[in-house]
Amino acid sequence: MLISYVDPQTLPGNALLLRGSLEAALTRSSPGVGAMTDFSTETPARVVPGRHIDDALQDMIRAGIRSLLVVDEGAAVLGLITAADILGTRPLQFLQNPLCESHPCRHKDIRVADIMTPWAQLRLLDYYQVTVASAGDLADKFRGTDTTHVLVIERSAVGTGQVRGLISMTRLLRQLGPQNDESRGITH
Repeated sequence: MLISYVDPQTLPGNALLLRGSLEAALTRSSPGVGAMTDFSTETPARVVPGRHIDDALQDMIRAGIRSLLVVDEGAAVLGLITAADILGTRPLQFLQNPLCESHPCRHKDIRVADIMTPWAQLRLLDYYQVTVASAGDLADKFRGTDTTHVLVIERSAVGTGQVRGLISMTRLLRQLGPQNDESRGITH
């Protein structure tokens, strides 16, 4: 099982800190780690699976971010939820799904767990790959996909691992600047 750098004592209900780090401008040849939110130095924003999606979206807005790690009380990472998940078609798909237990199903019934991307479906990168990649290499990994976020996993010598960080396509493209993503055919 992978865990995050999340402190289980700081789970739901506590205020999230606004991302205070300045985003450095990057070139395509800049080191890839410059595009990563590093959870060894920055507390990851997180949410429990039972939180209502509107509350999770408000948490993102307050923190100035577009995604939250979904974790259980023991800080095990269960998945990821993004603002696009909440504002897109996933809530409607859930309401139309026979798995929705309420009759009739209503928006007030939708929890993070109902529409998050579960762990098994997340795109993952090994931390070592990020340390040897350029920012341009990482931007290319998003091209041609609908992926907006990639989790970075750091594995230990004994085979265990933890979520080390997150790479956001939007943040990366913003750091690269408009001339870089337009020239590579990447659209926002």
